[in-house]
Amino acid sequence: MEECYSCLSISGERRISPGPTIYAGEHWLVEHAYPVGMWGWLVIVLRRHAEAVHELSGEEFSELAGLVEKSAKALREHQGCEKEYVACFSEAEHFHHVHFHVIAKSAGLPPELAGPGIFRLLKVSEQEAVAPTEIRELCEQLQEYFT
Repeated sequence: MEECYSCLSISGERRISPGPTIYAGEHWLVEHAYPVGMWGWLVIVLRRHAEAVHELSGEEFSELAGLVEKSAKALREHQGCEKEYVACFSEAEHFHHVHFHVIAKSAGLPPELAGPGIFRLLKVSEQEAVAPTEIRELCEQLQEYFT
């Protein structure tokens, strides 16, 4: 079986984000993606391993709905984004674990990065990535929106 990077991050064995967890709920965690070429790319990660949305319980769906709402409103208020993208694929190598991307789309985003093109800003090189110190600072600031 392929190693699950989400499970390793959740356990603390090998964290993905350099920032602290933004929110830890009963079923979900809210983290900041990394490496990423923009601020405000949140990931809502299921605490248990599941590979398809249809595997979620009613309680997991209920908590998820509130977290998508809080994430979108936090990004709008804190980042001043034009809109928020929400996506769930869970099919990248080592990332079959159910997780939802909540991405702040800024008004000045180049057209080639709009819509699915935004994923060009995920898993960028270290030189193109937002600095880990900036990610940590943003995560700490966003925690207040989830209390």
